[in-house]
Amino acid sequence: MKRKPSPQDPDAGRPDPLSPLLGAVLAMRSPEELRALLLDLCTPAELEALADRWRVVPLLLDGVAYREIHDRTGVSVTTIGRIARCLDLGAGGYRLAAERVLPQEAARANA
Repeated sequence: MKRKPSPQDPDAGRPDPLSPLLGAVLAMRSPEELRALLLDLCTPAELEALADRWRVVPLLLDGVAYREIHDRTGVSVTTIGRIARCLDLGAGGYRLAAERVLPQEAARANA
């Protein structure tokens, strides 16, 4: 049976299947352009899932309990656990984005 390469762990000899998509995302020059790309690229349910995952990140980083995060956001405890695992053992994307974005969001909220 042919093994399909994972986007997270492509085989060394094969091109990274995410590279063209990454190029398209990086080519967007404003939040509006990125929003348009995401609206075209993803279904409404996919966008909702992505947004829900991101809403969980600051709560986990603040040490909020899974059940309380679920009560606040409606995101399943299983999904919250997966996000927590990514924060601890993942590729580092959630943490990097949080370091870059969350302080700016907090500053805007306090202004």
